[in-house]
Amino acid sequence: MIAVGAVVLALWLGLLLGRGLFWLARERDDRDESIDAPTNWPAVVAVVPARNEADVLARSLGSLLDQDYPGEFRITLVDDNSSDDTAHVARTFDGGVRLEVISGASLPAGWTGKLWALSQGIERAGQDARAPDYLWLTDADIAHVSDNLRRLVARAEAGKLILVSLMARLSVKTWAERAMIPAFVFFFAMLYPFAWVNDPRRRAAAAAGGCMLVRRDALEAAGGIAAIKGEIIDDCALAALLKKRGPIWLGLTDRAHSLRPYESLAEIGRMISRSAYAQLRFSPWLLALTILGMGLIYLAPPLLAFLATGAARWLAGVAWLAMALAFQPMLRFYRRSPAWGFALPLIATLYAAFTVQSAAQAWAGRGGMWKGRPQALGVAP
Repeated sequence: MIAVGAVVLALWLGLLLGRGLFWLARERDDRDESIDAPTNWPAVVAVVPARNEADVLARSLGSLLDQDYPGEFRITLVDDNSSDDTAHVARTFDGGVRLEVISGASLPAGWTGKLWALSQGIERAGQDARAPDYLWLTDADIAHVSDNLRRLVARAEAGKLILVSLMARLSVKTWAERAMIPAFVFFFAMLYPFAWVNDPRRRAAAAAGGCMLVRRDALEAAGGIAAIKGEIIDDCALAALLKKRGPIWLGLTDRAHSLRPYESLAEIGRMISRSAYAQLRFSPWLLALTILGMGLIYLAPPLLAFLATGAARWLAGVAWLAMALAFQPMLRFYRRSPAWGFALPLIATLYAAFTVQSAAQAWAGRGGMWKGRPQALGVAP
């Protein structure tokens, strides 16, 4: 028991000190307000893939039209074969020449739905003489404050970045969201330490698909969206593709907000299971190792703290305390009670269960299911 307690404490010390200090949540777009504005503002086209987003589109599209960007800015929204009023809602906006709504073609084999919609929007954005310098790839359920694009472009120009991505603030209104969402971002940052992503010397690459500003010429030189057409975790795949060609940046933000609520634990489970097994490259062995690792890192400390005695209990208790303290910066960012830090073992257990659920769905031929379309393991849409 003492050996197990020592191992779990060593693991947490390694995580706290050895993964770019991910838990401090220091990479935020409000930490460097002094970025200089460019002399000439480059042209930007926002490409918005939209599938069944009628309920939130008024707010998200309205926030794009309200951007105070000083340069040329247009919006191309791709209706991805929606079964609701997405296209109708989009066309009711008085966007003038700044807004174009196109109907997406049927999904071809080998493509995931969002990437196919993005591909069509990007192609349309570059068809005339006004081809943009930057593409702003943003989801139809994300709302932006009015200065977000201006700040994104200023950062990209100042740092000569080919990708700038912001992790939109997710909803934490329902009890399920309050329990699960801060941990979602915490686990993402543990997997992809933002400091490593932002370091050109490291291979780590990640992005948040809700808000990505991309240099158009860099994307074209990398093979375009078609180079990642079958990826389920498309944002991180795009980041990995682009980081081979130049520096990228990822950070937390208050300037982009998700409008999509998760009313129940089951809804959050579906969101997690859509891509969890894909993250493990559809490997049963990696799945087994992941579940074992999560059990050792998250579940063993409280179990030993309650059930063991002597030194083993104290070692496990310190590990549990380290875990709870590591969660505090993310809890502060989401304005949640510090007490949630001690619930991280239970939350991690639920994430492990959803990961197993993701694998089961893939084995049943329903992998990557999202908005009615399975997208993993070559399953036909």
